[in-house]
Amino acid sequence: MRIEDERESSNVEDRRGAPFGGGMVRGGGRGIGIGTIVVVIVAVLMGADPATVLSLLSGQGGPVASQQQSGPAPAPIDDEASRFVRRVLAKTEDTWGAIFRAGGAQYREPRLVLFTGATPTACGTGQSAMGPFYCPADEKVYIDLAFNRELAERFGAPGQFAQAYVIAHEVGHHVQNLLGIAAKVDELRRRSDQRSSNALSVRMELQADCFAGVWARTAEEMKSFLDRGDVEQALRAAAAIGDDRLQRQAQGHVVPDSFTHGTSEQRMRWFRTGFDTGSLKACDTFSARSL
Repeated sequence: MRIEDERESSNVEDRRGAPFGGGMVRGGGRGIGIGTIVVVIVAVLMGADPATVLSLLSGQGGPVASQQQSGPAPAPIDDEASRFVRRVLAKTEDTWGAIFRAGGAQYREPRLVLFTGATPTACGTGQSAMGPFYCPADEKVYIDLAFNRELAERFGAPGQFAQAYVIAHEVGHHVQNLLGIAAKVDELRRRSDQRSSNALSVRMELQADCFAGVWARTAEEMKSFLDRGDVEQALRAAAAIGDDRLQRQAQGHVVPDSFTHGTSEQRMRWFRTGFDTGSLKACDTFSARSL
C-alpha cells in the first residue's frame, strides 16, 4: 500500500491522552461499529443493540446529556500511526467526493476521532473495547489505535491495508448515513422483533463492507496505490471478524439468529463485490435474495 506521499486529512481529532469527558457530547444516536471485543461478546453473541451497549457502558439509561469539554484539548500526537490514519481518511475523502460529484451530489466529509480508553460521543460513551465504530449523530468515526494490534495479533489480520479496510468500512457507514439508508434501517429496526432487527443489521454491515470495496477500487483507478497482496489483507480482516468465526472462538458454536455483522464468507464476498464492480448499485444488500 503506497500512500506515504499522499496528503493528510485535516478532519482528524486527536483525543489520545485526554481526560475522559473532554469534547462535546450531544444527545441521541446509534453507534455503528465493525463488531469486535465487547461488541462481539455482547452485541454479536447476545444480539444486543450497539446503541444500548454504548448507553450501558456509559452508565446511562439513555442518551447522554450535552456536556462541555472540561479542560484544554491535548496537543495532537504527530506519530506515524496517526499520519497513516490521516492519509487513509484523506483518500476516502477524495474518492467519495469524486463518486458523489459523479452522481450530482456533494460529499460531506466525516471527522475521525483518535482516542484511548474511553471518550464521549453523541451516541453515548465510546470505549476502546468496542472496537472502531461510527456515530451518525455526530458524523464521526471513532478509533482507538490499539485495535490495530488486536487486528494483527488476536485476529490474525496484519498489514496496512487491513487497517485501511477498517477505516473504509466505518466511512462506509457514513456514506449510508448521507444516503439516508441508516435512518431507514433504524426505523425498520424499531418496528421489528430482535431476529428481524439482527437480520437488518447484517445487511447494513455487509453493505458497509461492499462500500469499502467500492472505495478501494475507485481509489486505485484514480491513482494506483495498491501493492500485491493488499486486497488479500482486507479479505483476511473481513474474515477474521465474521460473526460465525467470532462466536465459534468465544463459545464453541454459532447462533445464526444472533448474527449482526455477517459470516466471514459473507463479509469477504461483499467486500470483493464492491472491489470487483466499483459500483454502489452492486452493493444493494437489502434487495439481495442471498447474502
